[in-house]
Amino acid sequence: MSTEFAGLTAVVTGAGSGIGLAAAKALHESGATVFGLDIQEGAMAPFATWVQCDVGDTASVQSAFEIVAKSTSVVDVLANNAGIGAVGTVADASDDEWARVMNINVAGIGRVTTAALPLLRNSKSASIVNTCSIAATVGLPKRAVYSASKGAVLSLTLAMAADLVKEKIRVNCVNPGTADTPWVERLLSLAENPSAERAALEARQPMGRLVSAQEVARAILYLTNPAQGSTTGTVLAVDGGMHGLRLPK
Repeated sequence: MSTEFAGLTAVVTGAGSGIGLAAAKALHESGATVFGLDIQEGAMAPFATWVQCDVGDTASVQSAFEIVAKSTSVVDVLANNAGIGAVGTVADASDDEWARVMNINVAGIGRVTTAALPLLRNSKSASIVNTCSIAATVGLPKRAVYSASKGAVLSLTLAMAADLVKEKIRVNCVNPGTADTPWVERLLSLAENPSAERAALEARQPMGRLVSAQEVARAILYLTNPAQGSTTGTVLAVDGGMHGLRLPK
């Protein structure tokens, strides 16, 4: 057990499973008091207090932070992790899919951050980290809508960092490669040959395996650690070398 976050309060969206759950656990084990915002509690109970929240709905987000504010007047860490995926080319996407993915993945960060700001402004070491994706910086096949949303998350992160730096609120994002999460498992289950599809996903990352949720969580801890007071407007890749390496076949 670490004490790096002792006495601090964190809010993690999408904390019921995957990267959000790993982040909630890591923050808890580092001493933070954690509130997990998610539609369902999932497996967060040992690590976070569940607050039911749909980041795609403004009233739900406002209600969630009213609940959080009854327990604390300060939020030191906000991890905007909740998001959804989409598979297909730009020609495959419906108007409803465009609206839903952008609303949750991009506008969701905006409405959660807006609701959290009054509590973040009470912190002496406020930090926000947004979960972005390798899809924001490289072209992936059949991920058009998802990639567009994550490209927006990257740009939004930099804009938020510029807007909030004078208030001493740091904003960064983490860019995972394909991660070994329940969402990826669901995608693989839809493939004609899940084993072959998983092998292909592993092979496209230079390290030859999927990124673990725990590795991404550790990056979130690094970015939100009060000791990193000069780290803001940073995009931290945790992608097995996918973005930067070009290895010979």
